[in-house]
Amino acid sequence: MKVDAVIEHCHVATMAGEGLGEVRDALVALSAGRIAWVGPRSAAPRMQATDGDGAPLAYDARGGWLTPGLVDAHTHLVYAGDRAHEFEMRLEGASYEDVARAGGGILSTVRATRAADEAALAAAASRRLERLLAEGVTTVEIKSGYGLDADTELRMLRVARTLGASHGVRVATTLLAAHALPPEYAGRADDYIDAIASDWLPRAAREGLADAVDAFCERIAFSPAQCTRVFDAAHALGLPVKLHADQLTDLGGAALAARHGALSADHLEWTNEDGVAAMAAAGTVAMLLPGAFYFLRETRLPPIEALRRHRVPIAIATDCNPGSSPLASPLLAMNMACTLFRLTPTEAIAGFTVQAARALGLGHELGTIEAGRRADLALWDVGRPAELAYAMGAAPLVRRWHDGR
Repeated sequence: MKVDAVIEHCHVATMAGEGLGEVRDALVALSAGRIAWVGPRSAAPRMQATDGDGAPLAYDARGGWLTPGLVDAHTHLVYAGDRAHEFEMRLEGASYEDVARAGGGILSTVRATRAADEAALAAAASRRLERLLAEGVTTVEIKSGYGLDADTELRMLRVARTLGASHGVRVATTLLAAHALPPEYAGRADDYIDAIASDWLPRAAREGLADAVDAFCERIAFSPAQCTRVFDAAHALGLPVKLHADQLTDLGGAALAARHGALSADHLEWTNEDGVAAMAAAGTVAMLLPGAFYFLRETRLPPIEALRRHRVPIAIATDCNPGSSPLASPLLAMNMACTLFRLTPTEAIAGFTVQAARALGLGHELGTIEAGRRADLALWDVGRPAELAYAMGAAPLVRRWHDGR
């Protein structure tokens, strides 16, 4: 077998099938950016370098655990400013909705982001992205949503695109213009939705800036009917959709997402059983965001048992954003998913690999270690995979591979 490189003396959590898909004392061969072979070292075929000049490059994993590269499938990495003062307000008793109605929240970040050029946005986002990469992320979704005007929304997406090339990471971009109502559209939410659907979204599609479209369905954001108009426009352009659903109230967001074949419905603290059943039927992934739950001191848990009972795939993400989840640690998000939501470590690891890849529509390429898949991998200095979700503040990453490099 001709290959470019082999990783040997490792244990592998393939994440294929049920559970971790463990292969002990394994060997993984890489070729042309993909996984050429994975299995027990004792069963490995003879390997030859692709140029025929000798043995392939070998990397000694020294008994570490190899997983798929982590996929952070819900982030808001591109923005300017910070909202530490709102953190103080909430500790003094203000709710998330109180802060938003007082002119803070998303709109305070909008003001800072509109004032920032691409270089400033890229520099700030790079620092956040580097923290994700240091914990094994090889694919990250980045949303817009802090511009709320056409030029800034598209500027955010352009910056997100450049980050992938500059940092050796796969970036999936999502247009989230329907995130909040900007002040210039006060009292005219329907006109704002019309602008997104008729102008901004087609522009993003023409420029190839958006891989998907998102909306925030909530009392402080947009109604189910308004989100539907955004989704209809997205589908007309061939773009998949996802939804911020049922985070603060039950507006039927999960069922709405399912009706539109959404890749994922995200947050879900207030989702009812009918919504869970609808997601199961539609194949919509449940995206849980424990960082926001923790940071906002929420008490209503997502319907974990219902999601399990209906066999809805459960993904996890950092939701890295300035207002409700200033978190850039996938490993801490795994721990929170276990301690706050009572997921198992195996579910948490799956939530950042195979299920997160599904939530981006990339499950055919990423999220498992199988022959033919992209060679996005993370090597960890741990005795067992559960340590990834267990050890708060640990830094066990040894090496990451993106497209075999």
